Amino acid sequence: MRIALVTSSVVLAVGFVTTGCSKKAVGAPGEIFAVQVIAVEAKRQPVTESLSLIGSLAANEMVEIKAETEGIVQDILFGEGQRVEKGQLLIRLDETKIATALAEAESNFKLSQANFERAKQLFKGQLISQQEYDQVTASFDVNQATVDRRKRELKDTRICAPFAGIMGARNISPGQVIARDTVLSWLVDLDPIKAELNVPERFLSQLQVGQTLDLKVAAYPTNRFQGKVYFVAPSVDSNTRTTLVKAEIPNPKRELKPGMFANLDLTVNVRENSIVIPEVALSQLLDGNRAIVFAVDTNSTVQLRPVKLGLRLAGQVEIVGGLEAGEKVVVEGVQKIGPGAKVKLAPAEAAAPYLKPS
Repeated sequence: MRIALVTSSVVLAVGFVTTGCSKKAVGAPGEIFAVQVIAVEAKRQPVTESLSLIGSLAANEMVEIKAETEGIVQDILFGEGQRVEKGQLLIRLDETKIATALAEAESNFKLSQANFERAKQLFKGQLISQQEYDQVTASFDVNQATVDRRKRELKDTRICAPFAGIMGARNISPGQVIARDTVLSWLVDLDPIKAELNVPERFLSQLQVGQTLDLKVAAYPTNRFQGKVYFVAPSVDSNTRTTLVKAEIPNPKRELKPGMFANLDLTVNVRENSIVIPEVALSQLLDGNRAIVFAVDTNSTVQLRPVKLGLRLAGQVEIVGGLEAGEKVVVEGVQKIGPGAKVKLAPAEAAAPYLKPS
């Protein structure tokens, strides 16, 4: 399984400041000339951390509709692809033979019941032996069980939907003789639908019920579906070293189908007040999570500022140390400046290419 740590897109409401082109000033000797730069202002905003995963979709509920007794198909009362409600009658089998067998069983039961009542009195008066009484009792029990079985068989000639859902293709026709356990059709509940994914154990500490996820499927490449985690397995598979996670996704239009392959972004953390700046403001990377930026102070003087990096956000970067919200950082013109340089800020529209739309 291909797993990558990524972040979801965020809307960066980065404020910006304007700079003007430097011109050679006419003034006193020794005057320091300002260099033009473009700078933006760091702003606080929510940052979402997520795992990029792959998984498959499964029905909320899915069951094969089977015959519980043998018989002849009399009526098929559903259409393929039709929505049905819980308890709705789907198929009716010919009950003639079973009804006849039930009547015979009830007749035998009544006779055995009369014999049983008579035997009780005779046994109480010590007019029959224990063995004779036991034989009558056993016959009564057998006939009672036969009646119960025939009643169940008669009930089983009426096949109903166990839950609300969509019917699948039917495998039978009216008049067809079927055996017990014959698969007649299948029923599936698609709303909501479930996503099942196996997450590597190294991410286990970041998983919890209630986390949100975004989902995409090839059939609808421009659509994103949202859901929530409702199950995290209490154990790790010793063969794959992964943990089974299940999520529930609303599917009112039934666009998502069981068996679909899905790409998922599972949200594992949301930081509401992170500091974010354009990635181009990083003038030098020191290592994997540290870099240098050129900050502009209130006197329009450049400072070389080491910062600690957080998440990369599609052209933006989270700053977790070394920079405060509201401070300005240079995004263009760094090749013309150094620590202590005086700068002027360009017009507002010059910073537009470095800003994310809100």
